[in-house]
Amino acid sequence: MKLGVFTVLFAQQPLEQALDYIKAKGLDAVEIGTGGYPGNAHCDPNELLNDDSKLNAFKKAIESRGLFISALSCHANPLHPQKALAGPDQELIRQTILLAEKLEVSVVNTFSGCPGDSDNAKYPNWPVSPWPNDYQDLLKWQWEEKVIPYWTETGKFASEHNVKIGLELHGGFSVHTPATLLRLREAAGEAIGANLDPSHMWWQGIDPVQAVHILGRAGAIHHFHAKDTTIDPINVSRYGLTDMQSYTQMLDRAWQFRTVGYGHDLKTWADIISALRLVGYDYVVSIEHEDGLMSINEGFSKAVDNLKQVLINDPVGEMWWV
Repeated sequence: MKLGVFTVLFAQQPLEQALDYIKAKGLDAVEIGTGGYPGNAHCDPNELLNDDSKLNAFKKAIESRGLFISALSCHANPLHPQKALAGPDQELIRQTILLAEKLEVSVVNTFSGCPGDSDNAKYPNWPVSPWPNDYQDLLKWQWEEKVIPYWTETGKFASEHNVKIGLELHGGFSVHTPATLLRLREAAGEAIGANLDPSHMWWQGIDPVQAVHILGRAGAIHHFHAKDTTIDPINVSRYGLTDMQSYTQMLDRAWQFRTVGYGHDLKTWADIISALRLVGYDYVVSIEHEDGLMSINEGFSKAVDNLKQVLINDPVGEMWWV
């Protein structure tokens, strides 16, 4: 396995300065944002697709430092009910796929998106209860009319360009659990897989090790994020896991994101890494920092130090004792 980082942490720095820092930390890979929620501070697909000199300079900046790109990431909502919002997000995903092909990057990460409750809706609608039955009717309509058709077409487009789609299983979007990812993959094809982030499993009450087994046995893990979560046992009893308070309300929230090792111990992270190896995932573990109690530098540095202790680097050898 290789250790990487989602470079949006360093969006305020020029690309080459950020790459020097990342390399000095001993990392192997970078995951780079191309727009949407992560922004495109280091990588504008439209610019790079239309200017070969800029594209070559971009590649050289990364390769000359002995790094490689694990994924291009354009987390957005391509199923937003407002066409003025969904249209640009859909175009961003298409452009990112085309750029990934040019750069020989195998994965594009994004969100599945979430539709509204009708063609006339203004906002996304995320049903999470089977009753009253209106929610079941809504869920059926969303998947049959919006989710499956869009991702079937986009998955086919990605396959034609030798790219896989890593959907982050994130609350608020149609694909947010192993089951919803596998449902979409069955309908839309094997180009669709997960950008699996344990932090979003923990706050939904899902064991990340079991999520790795469920998705890994299906060959459905395309990329992996390293981020932690802590759940406050008192606040969760008041607000539940679907706590709607701002992430800034850290003292009162039911749960919050933490850097690796500050929500769960290294034995838990070792179990996750071992499960990834067990199901055949030997690609990149990409650090994502969203810890409100630590600076970017400290949170990133501690994640690097902790993951280096549990990451399995060497290829599996022959079982000499068998």
